[in-house]
Amino acid sequence: MNILDQIAAKHSKESIPEFSVGDMVRIDVKVVEGKRERVQAFQGTVIQKRGAGVSASFTVRKVSQGIGVERIFPLHSPNLAGITVLRKGKVRRARLFYLRDLKGKAARIKEKTDTSR
Repeated sequence: MNILDQIAAKHSKESIPEFSVGDMVRIDVKVVEGKRERVQAFQGTVIQKRGAGVSASFTVRKVSQGIGVERIFPLHSPNLAGITVLRKGKVRRARLFYLRDLKGKAARIKEKTDTSR
């Protein structure tokens, strides 16, 4: 094992839930305000995942008061308190940038149903 793998193993998180593009997720982010630290939730749809290993990141989009907001989160960041998958999305693409041009009901993503049971 070389030095880069050792550093990557030290900084990677083990407890990351399985999620993919199109899923509705809630991200708990640690926010520092002065001396205080609190956890703030950001809930939206994953529109892209990129990278691998420690440098992996994902983009989450939500519409807040009629304005689209996107945030890019490093997957192994120490500022991420938790990731919760709220619903699985049924999509056929790896990048959902077309959602930026859609509004209202047109921007919804169908939920993936488990038909194997």
